[in-house]
Amino acid sequence: MKLKIRLYYKLFLVAILFINGLIIAAGIFPTLGFLYSARDAKIKRDALKTRWLQRFSAIVNLHIIKEGELPERRAMLVGNHISWLDIIVIGQYLPAFFVAKNDISRWPVIGYLARQGGTIFIRRGDKQHIRTTAEKMVWLLKQNSNIIAFPEGTTTNGDEVLHFHSSLFQPALLTRSAIQPVALQYQGAAKEHAPFVGDDAFVPHLLNMLSLDKIEVRLSFLPVINGSGKSRHSVSLEARDMIWEKISECSPLANSDRECIETIQRRIM
Repeated sequence: MKLKIRLYYKLFLVAILFINGLIIAAGIFPTLGFLYSARDAKIKRDALKTRWLQRFSAIVNLHIIKEGELPERRAMLVGNHISWLDIIVIGQYLPAFFVAKNDISRWPVIGYLARQGGTIFIRRGDKQHIRTTAEKMVWLLKQNSNIIAFPEGTTTNGDEVLHFHSSLFQPALLTRSAIQPVALQYQGAAKEHAPFVGDDAFVPHLLNMLSLDKIEVRLSFLPVINGSGKSRHSVSLEARDMIWEKISECSPLANSDRECIETIQRRIM
């Protein structure tokens, strides 16, 4: 009974948060554009988006083990992709524009909030749209904005890192922006339940996440890659290798050497 009450309470808080997000996106964001300069309006929008993600993090009870340093200048952050939770985990630490598949733009409520928040949507297989998206990414980076992308193009269960689509790295190379790999590892009960893969639907998955006592995740900001003189292909390989090396390490939450060994064996097989 207590578990159901806690779940209903969390659902209530999420509903309030989404209503708050709609008010911010539909009312406050446009108003800021009228009242302030473009630069000041952006700063205020970034603060509101970051605070909203931090509130979401508190509701789902994210316990984050953060490692490494945030970028000191404009950057494209690239990470392995496991769940929609990845956006909340990373986004609460720095203002940024996310790159996401076009399907998300059609999600009820979430799609609207993502569009109003400046998410960059990619339509797979449409070369003209991909070129337009790349131009938008270049423009944002030139405006000293951060971009967060998941170059695998899909989600995994977290035990592997798929091939990176190198085209996503070109805007960072063209603008000489920092390229920082980010490794995500869900731990404990969340390791099994957090992956959002295949035909998973958002609402059932959200309910599953809210049912957990806490969601443990290891977030590692890895060293910035020097892209000077390198091709997008070589940079994408370097970023992927760095993330794979990190997630192949034993988790600080592993309960024993045996658990550590079993984790490594599962990733090798």
